[in-house]
Amino acid sequence: MYVNLTLRKKTGTYALMIAIALAVGGLSALVNAGEFSTPELIRPALSPPAWLFPVVWTLLYTLLGVSAARILLSGDPAAGDAVFLWATQLVVNFLWTLFYFRFRALALSFFWLIFLLLLVLLMVRRFWEIDKTAARLQIPYVVWLCFAACLNLATWLLNR
Repeated sequence: MYVNLTLRKKTGTYALMIAIALAVGGLSALVNAGEFSTPELIRPALSPPAWLFPVVWTLLYTLLGVSAARILLSGDPAAGDAVFLWATQLVVNFLWTLFYFRFRALALSFFWLIFLLLLVLLMVRRFWEIDKTAARLQIPYVVWLCFAACLNLATWLLNR
């Protein structure tokens, strides 16, 4: 009975945290529907094809959810603060999509993305103190955000 309850708690925690992260991505896509196409903007040469973005973000949001679940299930007293950082960076991530896609505020979105990257690095550091695997799962997110910052900066400079 105890094993069954523990397994249910773990499974539920993973499912919930992944669902929350994916919901942020889904809400972003819903709110910005029709705004992702930006033919009026000059794109940097290294811009990936449009189909790649939802694939990458689905993977990244899933990894975010898995990491948060690991932190919550760790039993560490600092888990609450770490998950608060996780939630905060999700909100900042969501707002970036509005600044960039809906409002085309390229300069603001670049600096906001740097702010997001700093928050994520702080989150990774906190995760590292609690669960090194949870922190390592965020490496693709950090790399993607660095790449996104380069694309955002290049797009801003090309369209001034």
